[in-house]
Amino acid sequence: MLISISEEDQRPIYLQIAADIKDQIRTGDLSPGDELPSVRELADSLDVNLHTVHRAYQKLRDQGVIRMRLGQRAKIAPLRETPPDRESIESQLAGRLQELVTDAFHLGLSRADFLKLVKEFLGRETERGDRK
Repeated sequence: MLISISEEDQRPIYLQIAADIKDQIRTGDLSPGDELPSVRELADSLDVNLHTVHRAYQKLRDQGVIRMRLGQRAKIAPLRETPPDRESIESQLAGRLQELVTDAFHLGLSRADFLKLVKEFLGRETERGDRK
């Protein structure tokens, strides 16, 4: 498993780690039941603090992406069959979506251009065989 973190990325390192793991699940590089490296192993390989990796794993656990049991390695949780209720979806995505919309505005994208960009991205993801 290869995790990449970037000094140029404005997000905290723990969020970069969590996002990279979620992306690897989305693309099929990681599958339900796969074991993740221990916190210490991943921290050593990325040359980051143990607490940074632990925080990333906690976030993933709280989101239902991984399962953690004392004395065992973290494992990728089964994928959801159906999405959660609208309130749960909004609580997890609304803030990030608002930030994307605001960033698009400041980049000078019109609403139509932003929607086109999202549709193009989703189209590329579907072509790769990812979930719709």
